[in-house]
Amino acid sequence: MMKKFIENTIKQMTDYPDEIRVAEIAGEHLSIYELRCHEQDIGRVIGKNGSTIAAVRVLLGVMASKQGRRAILEVVD
Repeated sequence: MMKKFIENTIKQMTDYPDEIRVAEIAGEHLSIYELRCHEQDIGRVIGKNGSTIAAVRVLLGVMASKQGRRAILEVVD
């Protein structure tokens, strides 16, 4: 559910939505999501001073906490 949320949210703001890849590394109480996108979309995904990716991380954190989990979102080059 959280992986789909990340994919759908990020795809809406990129020029190359077909190149969005999200890998999930799930643990017992923690999930790490690695986001890969086209190199020209990285700036748009991160946003000015990291504001865009920070907002996505906050929403992801809320979703995870409702499930009693933690979630980390990393943007990978």
